[in-house]
Amino acid sequence: MQQPFHSLPLRQLDRGIRYARPKQQLPRRITPNDPALSVMTDLCQITAVTIELSTPLSKAMDLMIQRGIRILLVCDAADSILGVITSRDLNGEKAKRIMAKAGCAYDDLLVSDVMTLRPKLEVMMMEEVLVAKVGDIIATLRQVNRQHALVLDTDPETDIPAIRGIFSLAEIGVRLGLNINPSRQPTTYAELEKAGATL
Repeated sequence: MQQPFHSLPLRQLDRGIRYARPKQQLPRRITPNDPALSVMTDLCQITAVTIELSTPLSKAMDLMIQRGIRILLVCDAADSILGVITSRDLNGEKAKRIMAKAGCAYDDLLVSDVMTLRPKLEVMMMEEVLVAKVGDIIATLRQVNRQHALVLDTDPETDIPAIRGIFSLAEIGVRLGLNINPSRQPTTYAELEKAGATL
């Protein structure tokens, strides 16, 4: 015979109560000889943070700070990638030039004003990343003078190409043991070399 169910006592929620968060496990230290996958943000495991063209730059910056990231995928309503915007774009010369030329304030600028458009994006291929080392990723980012790189893969179920991963030079620096200051941009290659990334 089934036991009767009982209601549990309810209490008032006190002021100032916060919510639980998952415990963030610190990622292990890496070396330049470790597999590149060990430093790739895998979008099959972590949801990509996206933003729309018409979002003000100030909101894009707030979102980056809130999520602790330095790159956002700019997408349309169908989730197709239109480009990317990085913390370097938000604080860089392009925004200053537009403000000077148009005579507007920072709060008037939109993501579409300073983002990098899809035709200008270059991606790494997942099959090459699978056999690459961390040092190879650093060398690639150094060659193109970028802080981030996207990785393209093919969905085995649909056979449709999709962005599978993101590399971040700042993240690689932290994992190499550098003390990266998030307010200072960008992470330099000299800092990586001091951390032992001999390329």
